[in-house]
Amino acid sequence: MSVEPTIRIQQQDFDLAAEVERLTQGRRDIGAVVTFTGLCRDEDGRLVALELEHYPGMAQDEIARIARQAIERWPLTGLTAIHRHGRIAPGENIVLVIAVASHRQAAFEAASFMMDYLKTRAPFWKKEHPADGSQGEWVEARSEDDSSAARWED
Repeated sequence: MSVEPTIRIQQQDFDLAAEVERLTQGRRDIGAVVTFTGLCRDEDGRLVALELEHYPGMAQDEIARIARQAIERWPLTGLTAIHRHGRIAPGENIVLVIAVASHRQAAFEAASFMMDYLKTRAPFWKKEHPADGSQGEWVEARSEDDSSAARWED
């Protein structure tokens, strides 16, 4: 069976339970569902929001490319990646990855791979909105994220 990933970039929030149900409903061949939900942090009260910007077509294409790589590497039976854009308050969802497989290891690894590559390759930019009302800064890429993604290189 060929797996067609679900890729969405949207401003509105997503429903984790509904997304898992969509991938698993009526399926008897699934042994593992691994989910990762990334949330906006307040950075110890310093932030009131993050603003995420993206290039719409480019971001969608890049996430789809990353998802196809995951499907080629692991025997998945389903894969979803949803990334939000716009202004997001602390505690709100930013990103969701769901990897579904017959066995847990494939689902865990595919979800981890997806997040490592989303953090480093998907064209999103984050601007911090400080609680003190000062001008926000664009968040720089972190070398730790690049190191995490490097482990998947062949």
